[in-house]
Amino acid sequence: MPSGTILVADDDSAIRTVLNQALSRAGYTVRLTSNATTLWRWVSSGEGDLVISDVVMPDENAFDVLPRIRKLRPELPVIVMSAQNTFMTAIKASEQGAYEYLPKPFDLKELTSIVGRALAEPKGRQFDMSEEGNDNIPFVGRSPAMQEVYRVLARLMQTDLTVMINGESGTGKEVVARALHDYGKRRNGPFVAVNMAAIPKDLIESELFGHEKGSFTGAQARSSGRFEQADGGTLLLDEIGDMPMEAQTRLLRVLQQGEYTSVGGRTPIQTDVRIIAATNKDLQQLINQGLFREDLYFRLNVVPIRLPPLRERTEDIPDLVRHFFSVAEGEGLPAKQMEVAALDKLRRYRWPGNVRELENMVRRLAALYPQDDITASLIDLELSQPAAASSEGEAHAAHDLSGSVERFLSDYFGEFGEELPPPGLYHRILREVEYPLISVVLAATRGNQIKAAELLGVNRNTLRKKIRDLDVQVIRSSR
Repeated sequence: MPSGTILVADDDSAIRTVLNQALSRAGYTVRLTSNATTLWRWVSSGEGDLVISDVVMPDENAFDVLPRIRKLRPELPVIVMSAQNTFMTAIKASEQGAYEYLPKPFDLKELTSIVGRALAEPKGRQFDMSEEGNDNIPFVGRSPAMQEVYRVLARLMQTDLTVMINGESGTGKEVVARALHDYGKRRNGPFVAVNMAAIPKDLIESELFGHEKGSFTGAQARSSGRFEQADGGTLLLDEIGDMPMEAQTRLLRVLQQGEYTSVGGRTPIQTDVRIIAATNKDLQQLINQGLFREDLYFRLNVVPIRLPPLRERTEDIPDLVRHFFSVAEGEGLPAKQMEVAALDKLRRYRWPGNVRELENMVRRLAALYPQDDITASLIDLELSQPAAASSEGEAHAAHDLSGSVERFLSDYFGEFGEELPPPGLYHRILREVEYPLISVVLAATRGNQIKAAELLGVNRNTLRKKIRDLDVQVIRSSR
């Protein structure tokens, strides 16, 4: 049975009541206050085994109290709550030694689980607060989809763990990587980004590890690689899914041994970098296709972070629009604002190019239109432009099965208007996908069901049953 005294500070009486009920049912003793002064009096007198505090209180900000708590009682876990659900709130909570940050509204079961874990674990270490983060917020948005990203990032700031960032083009993968560097332990070291897709395959090893004079034709002098340039800092390997297999083998050796040799060199070079990898591809699928090393994947995928596409966080669009208009104004463009009806249009758009596409649109609106207020008709005009349909994101989505299926389903649901499709949608969709999949594989294997079953990764009897059930035509070839 759990035990301990929980000190709760929140000026919202409804929140205090809910927390009191939930924590009391879980077996804890609860003391409630609406201000920071009383909370500090309790803590300074030695009361409480854990603190739960809102950030904004009538008399003092929790971030002003937290350093004093950490100095007086560094073993006391503090859980910070906030309705100001920004990235910087999560970062400040982490920097100042909070055990956990919870954006409001939060799940009570999750809260009680965190409380139990905090009381059971060894007391957390105190974080370095010598250099607090400033207010140059790298992320905009308070949607639930982004809150989990903020919380994961906050936990990672004081570590050197390798991170794998996965997300569609334009979701901000490099922004996340830079935040991990700028607010982390290696902020005083260099941040080096290298895009694997932009380097010719025969030059990737030289680009990463450097080369010696005369090591290949055109190598007229020694050149340092990105690992050497990033020493003591962070190396972002962007578009890691485009790295050729030979370079993957060398990268794996570096991650395992902590050293490398330059192209044409013989002396091992020690490396001290934090690796962050990013991709918009499904690496598991590349592994199955023999295009990516599974052992390298597990080395890189220590902490996975998935960035949601903009269509999964449309509630952030108004904040993003205001932010991009503000940035444009700071660059000398006229001040603009957007009507509510225009924002509604943006929320309904699919944004194949994600945040990057939205930013480009806002910059065009600020630069090309004389109106101070952007109307819904202007948004219709922008969204009808060919440029919007031929963005980088949509070009990628056109070849993406998940995106194609999502577009198909969106159109399918649209055919029913306000009604819903008939029941049984799951099995109907699976059948529509299974038929062409099995048909194409059988054609590729020239009707050889043993090879087809192996390629699909299913039992031969299962494949035969699918062929019968789906009425797939098997055409055997003697080629």
